[in-house]
Amino acid sequence: MMSLEPFTYFDGASQLKGWIAHPAATPRAAILVFPTIMNVTPVVEAKALALAEAGYLALIADFYGSQPRNFEEARAAAADIRPDPQLYRRRLKAGLKALCSQPEARGLPIAAIGFCMGGQAALELARDGAPLEAVVSFHGLLDTGLPAEPGGISARILVCHGDADPMVPRSQVIAFWEEMDEARANWHFHSYSGVKHGFTNPAPNDNPATDYDASADRQSWAAMLELFDEVFV
Repeated sequence: MMSLEPFTYFDGASQLKGWIAHPAATPRAAILVFPTIMNVTPVVEAKALALAEAGYLALIADFYGSQPRNFEEARAAAADIRPDPQLYRRRLKAGLKALCSQPEARGLPIAAIGFCMGGQAALELARDGAPLEAVVSFHGLLDTGLPAEPGGISARILVCHGDADPMVPRSQVIAFWEEMDEARANWHFHSYSGVKHGFTNPAPNDNPATDYDASADRQSWAAMLELFDEVFV
């Protein structure tokens, strides 16, 4: 049975704890997994293990260096890194560096995926021009403090979005489309009607903005795997 192994890495003086999932055979590619605002959760762990089952080396990045006990703690921790785009991207790039430092990742193509805040994080790496082959956002936030420069995105981008997500209004969606067009990015946008934020997370919660949707969860994961089959030939 596959399992996750802890891996310590650093962003400057900040100690962070990632989790690595190894495939049974030689990996097809290395995937950086950004979690939700709650940092590492069982649902995100299961997604990383599913990537390993599909033949990928996966590293779950650590946003904070600690695990929030509740949403209020998570929101406060996120507020320490997200308002400054450069600080935020430095934290994200520390995770990318940690993944690339793995011996099994040497010479492999790299992708990044993320959920909720993690979806935004994956897109921020793409906007920063990180050397990624693909980026996938699941119910991610689409706004940014540093829009992509024309020609600045090298990654293929897939955004899987719930059209009834109150955290990502239609105006933010259209602004993202326009940003991607101006950046001349290669992007796909899948929108699921009637689906809210957090549609990949079956764990119960009392947030009215979120709701699990089994169909959107299956379809978005299948779309990611199909994109990877195109990119990682």
